[in-house]
Amino acid sequence: MTEPVARPAETFAEAEDALLSRWPETRLEPSLDRIQAFTEILGDPQRAYRSIHLTGTNGKTSTSRMIDALLRALDLRTGRFTSPHVEKMSERISIDGEPLDDETFVRAFNDIAPYTHLVDQAEEHPLSFFETVVGMAYAAFADAPVDVAVVEVGMGGSWDATNVIDADVAVVTPIAVDHADYLGGTPVEIAREKAGIIKPGATAVLAQQSADVAVVLLERAAEVGATVAREGLEFAVVSRTAAVGGQVVTLQGLRGRYDDLFLPLYGAHQAQNAVTALAAVEAFVGGEEPLGDDIVRGAFAEITSPGRLEVVRRSPTIVLDAAHNPHGAAATAAALDDSFQFDPIVGVIGVMGDKDAEGLLAAFEPLLSHVVITQNSTDRAMPAERLAVVAREVFGEDRVSVVPLLADAIDAAAAVAEDEGHDALSSGAVLVTGSVVTVGEARVLLGGRK
Repeated sequence: MTEPVARPAETFAEAEDALLSRWPETRLEPSLDRIQAFTEILGDPQRAYRSIHLTGTNGKTSTSRMIDALLRALDLRTGRFTSPHVEKMSERISIDGEPLDDETFVRAFNDIAPYTHLVDQAEEHPLSFFETVVGMAYAAFADAPVDVAVVEVGMGGSWDATNVIDADVAVVTPIAVDHADYLGGTPVEIAREKAGIIKPGATAVLAQQSADVAVVLLERAAEVGATVAREGLEFAVVSRTAAVGGQVVTLQGLRGRYDDLFLPLYGAHQAQNAVTALAAVEAFVGGEEPLGDDIVRGAFAEITSPGRLEVVRRSPTIVLDAAHNPHGAAATAAALDDSFQFDPIVGVIGVMGDKDAEGLLAAFEPLLSHVVITQNSTDRAMPAERLAVVAREVFGEDRVSVVPLLADAIDAAAAVAEDEGHDALSSGAVLVTGSVVTVGEARVLLGGRK
């Protein structure tokens, strides 16, 4: 790894290279010391605006995009920080719903770059890539300036670099097992780490959780004196019906009921994300009055979530979904069964080496007639041949092909889907999944970026 440098970047590529020269996101040293030192040198920009903080295992990015849209519909200027990115690093930092353009991204990097080496020299370990991008986002939000920041954790909660903010609202999406090496091997262990974003006096908006996880989160809320709003009690999905291009949902929020809203995303999990986002914004705004039917209806109608059950091509249909753990895969499988009539569905699957590949494949097995095992271009990708060994145990020899190059894997899967498609009402489709990186690379190949 090259030594991080603090010289000004002239191009997006130079800024990106300088950031990537730092510790990668997969190398962690659980401490807030470096990010606290960094934000202090930057003038604690995260204190210049109010914030909503999100953690959980799945659904964070979709929920944060919905929160962002609702806040903007209320005429608030927003900053949004999400990770990882699907296609381009600048997606991680958005202002008023739009990722930073190249020029603004370079300027934001150059604003903080001169101070990175001060932290590097003073601390035992240098600033990581993620810590540097977090500081960069917080500074960019203050510079904009934004009224409210919507911030998604990178991993965990208590010692995640984003946790130097003191958020008004802490959102916890469903918790399951992921990143077990760092966060713990059970949902309860993971919940203890994620509960750290719930701060004194905040409102904790809790999506539906297992009973043992809920206990951990409620104990944390009681410990710090946070108000609690729980899916299924204080807010809920009243009904949902699959529709062309998404679904129609009726949501009970904290302040009122919102009937027959069109949500252009698929699956019961996205309806749950929507009501969680709604409750988070109601809690943030406060008061007793509903947000307003037209405001909510208009905001949700425009929602997008790239790489989350995203249809990017027809004939055959190709769907991209960033499910990368068993919990996410189960939600995706249920949504495909609920919202589409594809037959057969052929999977193109490439996962990272540190993931529960067997659990993910098992969640998809009832849905997929055949899988084409592949890998993305990163060093962290599980080699296709290694993943194929697991896939054959789950699917059997006859339902597994191995095509290591992603572009060729998509072509191979499309050929199978076209050959085996039954009729116009239940034509074949391809699902590309297993990793955010795999989906991002597929999206580039298929021209999905808007």
